[in-house]
Amino acid sequence: MKVKIGNYPKRLVCNTHTNHMNSKYGMDWPEKGDQADLYFEATEDMIQSFYNIFNWLWFDRRKQKIVIKIEKHDTWSMDSTLSHIILPLLKQLRDTKHGSPAVDNVDVPKRLKSDKATGKEHLIDDLYHDRWEYVLNEMIWAFEQKCRDDWMEDYYDYGENEDGVFGVRLTRADEKGRNAHQKRMTNGFKLFGKYYEGLWD
Repeated sequence: MKVKIGNYPKRLVCNTHTNHMNSKYGMDWPEKGDQADLYFEATEDMIQSFYNIFNWLWFDRRKQKIVIKIEKHDTWSMDSTLSHIILPLLKQLRDTKHGSPAVDNVDVPKRLKSDKATGKEHLIDDLYHDRWEYVLNEMIWAFEQKCRDDWMEDYYDYGENEDGVFGVRLTRADEKGRNAHQKRMTNGFKLFGKYYEGLWD
């Protein structure tokens, strides 16, 4: 498999007024600015009108470059193949995200639930971003396990046959632990599908 995805096409954008207001007021802009604020706003509008001509002529006609080549062996174990691509994307999203989608109470432990009793399950409270962080971490854990070909070996031990017969014998089998591990993985993949459209930065 070969995947090459270029950056999103850019446009010319004038931020004269925006930069002025952020520098002067921070993120809390007044509803009506002073004379200097109006001057910077008019200047930005004029420059942006000029920029829009070039955007229409060139930048808005460009498309994101996407080249994908799939080999036959890529689909022999497609779930594993995709895991190696999805995992680093999820980790980067977790480390660089600037926002969070709403997460249902059913998908997080009790300590992270919002107030469902008052009908405010998607309340933007102090735990709003923590709920998304939890969901992302569960997805990441699931795909980390899928990238491991040997995770089931954590629950089985083998030893040599005592009677001298060639081969190995099973000395420990933790079926309960293996089932719990698989259940958590399956839930991580379910969360990935459920919140797929929330995977943005």
